[in-house]
Amino acid sequence: MKTKLLGIALFAITLGAVAWYPTLDAKTNLAQTHVTRHVDHNQAPVVDVVFVLDTTGSMGGLIQTAKEKIWSIASTMASAQPTPEIRIGLVGYRDRGDEYVTRIVDLSGDLDSVYAALMDFEANGGGDGPESVNQALNDAVNRMSWSQKDQAYQVIFLVGDAPPHMDYQDELQYPAIIASAAEKGIVVNTIQCGNMPVTVEPWTQIARLGNGDFFQVEQAGGAVAYTTPYDAEIADLAAKIDATRLYYGSDEDKARMEEKVAATEKLASAASDEALARRGIFNASAAGRTNSFGENELIVAVSSGKVDLDELPKEALPAAIAPMAPEEQRAYIAGVAEERVRLQKRIQELADERDAFIEKKVEAEGGRKDSLDQKLYDTVARQAEKAGLEYSDGPAY
Repeated sequence: MKTKLLGIALFAITLGAVAWYPTLDAKTNLAQTHVTRHVDHNQAPVVDVVFVLDTTGSMGGLIQTAKEKIWSIASTMASAQPTPEIRIGLVGYRDRGDEYVTRIVDLSGDLDSVYAALMDFEANGGGDGPESVNQALNDAVNRMSWSQKDQAYQVIFLVGDAPPHMDYQDELQYPAIIASAAEKGIVVNTIQCGNMPVTVEPWTQIARLGNGDFFQVEQAGGAVAYTTPYDAEIADLAAKIDATRLYYGSDEDKARMEEKVAATEKLASAASDEALARRGIFNASAAGRTNSFGENELIVAVSSGKVDLDELPKEALPAAIAPMAPEEQRAYIAGVAEERVRLQKRIQELADERDAFIEKKVEAEGGRKDSLDQKLYDTVARQAEKAGLEYSDGPAY
């Protein structure tokens, strides 16, 4: 009996340490809204960001940059105080007559699934001037699951190099669409890739009407994207944490989480070590926990007290531990929880070394004040204040 009680006590202590273990303070930034929202300190604020991306042939460099940098952008967003819930959505657009006019990925905190969808975006089509910008903006404003929380920074970044078609008489045009966005408290910023003169005026006007900012970057985006000596190990450690996930619940719950696992496997097979390292750092932050583990993850649920292991029916248990005796299940979960602490601690150590390495590179190149990273950070840091979010650490790379 004493042995069993001791085992239970050690199990509780280990899980308690996991629950209170300080996660990474991943650098983050992106926020502001012309609507001043009520701040509810009992609720995590939300950052909803939708990237509206031109996916025509001239945008290949920018799309590749997005695939490399989306995790850094998420980390930048997550560095606000108080720590927000991060959700990202995508609208890829081309023009009538191309393979598609718009392709939509709804707002979600499951960034693995968003990233897996982004991996399928390729640059093609276009080449004939104006694009279906109006349709893309309309989809971003009216077809996304924008948060209904009071404390939320909701923002669209329109990214492209060509002006909108204003000759399609059967669709809303951007002045009316942006007015609708303003009514919903959604800020609209515009990023012009390249320097096509005919794009400057509409991009400037869209940003002005959307209470946002307009800025120009080079055709490929001009983001800071270094390879570091720490990337491969961080990516490997993050993969080891992924492998510890145990999902419980109904067959539907487990099937839904299997989709998340499939998205993780997809990105792990195709993304670069650099992108996977950025993902690992984001996942190890407080804001990244939702993406890292998803819903119905047993180790998280037990350690937080959400679930009493003894009360779960056997059919709800993960297949990996269902055949075990209760004492074996507790020992297994405690062991996995302890291993996660070790892996996260090592990721934090490497992330600090990686930050120092990149900081020296950026300083050697004059600070990179004109980079996409810095411009996004400056825009978000200023806009986020009205939503009760404060950014102070600079962009994450």
